[in-house]
Amino acid sequence: MGKGIGFGKVILFNEHFVVYGIPAIASAIDKKTIAEVRHLPRKEIIIHDERDATPGYKEEKREHQKESLQFILEAMGIEDGLEIVLKGDLRAASGVGASAASCAAIARAIADEFGMEITDERINEIAYEGEKGYHGTPSGIDNTVATFGGLVWFEKGKKMERLQIDKPVEVVMGDTGIVANTKKAVAGVRERKEKYPEKYKRIFERANELVHEARDALLHLDWKAVGEHMDKNHELLQEIEVSSKELDFLVELAKENGAYGAKMTGGGLGGYMVALTPGKELQENVARAIEKEGFYALRTRIGI
Repeated sequence: MGKGIGFGKVILFNEHFVVYGIPAIASAIDKKTIAEVRHLPRKEIIIHDERDATPGYKEEKREHQKESLQFILEAMGIEDGLEIVLKGDLRAASGVGASAASCAAIARAIADEFGMEITDERINEIAYEGEKGYHGTPSGIDNTVATFGGLVWFEKGKKMERLQIDKPVEVVMGDTGIVANTKKAVAGVRERKEKYPEKYKRIFERANELVHEARDALLHLDWKAVGEHMDKNHELLQEIEVSSKELDFLVELAKENGAYGAKMTGGGLGGYMVALTPGKELQENVARAIEKEGFYALRTRIGI
């Protein structure tokens, strides 16, 4: 049985803006999806999805998953039957790179099962094809982090750049429990951008300035400044209408409980937010505040 992994991720700056060529910063988290693949003698695809998940997530994404798998198989030239098992400690939900992690893990497991010699660069390309089933036109950032891990500076169409920090830092990711439709969110931004070009031009220019400032703060481990830039980035994402009242509530809750900064992360309209909480004590305080309100809190780290 072939095996493969894909890392979960958090986008720290500029989801949505990255689709239009503006740089983004993302990081793998210390959670991953594991795929196991077994070749079947008959031409049949069987998927056992054993991942823990936000209620309704796997059901909502089932057709996307089938479409994604077909893209992966086509990209790898596989026409045989397969039995696929998905597991691991990455809870499947919107905003944590669950689909990309599964795409990378499946691609690696298929390559392992069939004895293919495939580079990480090629796995990334295959995972990108798989992401089309979930996102339509993906930016490429999720599959890149899912494949390579680490902290990444990403510009669409350019070679990714790895960013290095001395040690990982704690964050809390709060799940709204809402299964988000990323295709819908991306399409909505495109429509509004075409309808209000001047307004969106200003917002996008600010997003570009902000991510460069945030990069400097991150590399200097200036967590207060990183947090402030996360707050500003969330405001820009609110302006392009991809946040939600639940995300905004969790962002404010995290800041009220000491987080250095907080923002939505991923496609938006639900899914996850992320709060910067350096140190185990602060991380635990913020996580407990989120859980007290009835939401799921993921304690993890960036820069791993």
